[in-house]
Amino acid sequence: MPELPEVEVTRQSFGDRIEGASVRSVHMGKPLRWPVGYDVDALHGWQVGKVLRRGKYLWLPLARSDGTQGGLLIHLGMSGSLSFSHRLPPAGVHDHFEMVTDKGTLRLTDPRRFGAVVWGPSMHEGVPGKLLAGLGLEPFDEALDGAYLHERLRGRSVAIKQALLAGDIVVGAGNIYACEALFRAGIDPRLPAGRVSKPRCEKLVREVQSVLQQAIALGGSSLKDFKDAHGAQGHFQLATQVYGREALPCRVCGTPIRRVLQGQRATFYCPICQKR
Repeated sequence: MPELPEVEVTRQSFGDRIEGASVRSVHMGKPLRWPVGYDVDALHGWQVGKVLRRGKYLWLPLARSDGTQGGLLIHLGMSGSLSFSHRLPPAGVHDHFEMVTDKGTLRLTDPRRFGAVVWGPSMHEGVPGKLLAGLGLEPFDEALDGAYLHERLRGRSVAIKQALLAGDIVVGAGNIYACEALFRAGIDPRLPAGRVSKPRCEKLVREVQSVLQQAIALGGSSLKDFKDAHGAQGHFQLATQVYGREALPCRVCGTPIRRVLQGQRATFYCPICQKR
């Protein structure tokens, strides 16, 4: 599933190029997770604004010449990707959203159709507002620090890794990145969240931010078929310390990396470097 780094890399790969474009037409393929909630034929002539990201969602703002505003909230689902170009091939069976503009065509390809494109008068109203309402802080928000994390974890018996994945405290620490951040912070992923001390929370915040920054710089992770809007793959998967390295020696201490299931998600960790 594309996580925050992959979504941010996608935004960076087409956001500047589509900003200011005039919409010529919008075409929908097979139904996605939710209905669009708007007559897409009526979007002809609307202008695209600055593309934003919130968690794993992209917000594509649109404005009409009479001042009416709105936009489309886009989620890539489990296997979706966006492409943007003047020279896209004919739409295929897995292409379910296409916005043709005077600067190029934006297309969502989603083989499993778990993605979404939904209309809203703004990011904070309608269906977009409901979908984004429960999200935690962005990982690079100034309000995110050790004290904040420690307070939000207080009393939680769920494992720290699962608390990170929940997304109601901080967004972006998906499965790969949570494993890597916990390794760098020296924290066992099975440790109850409420038992993580404030100093360890401070270190964990720094490592979550560091891992995500590195992942974005490397173009995200292309474990299966992720590509940005240019068609380029990411390379963070080549730099992981624990994720996907079961039974291989830890790069720090040489102990074989272990794999366990937490909430039906694979967790990778070093039993020596990461403490409870």
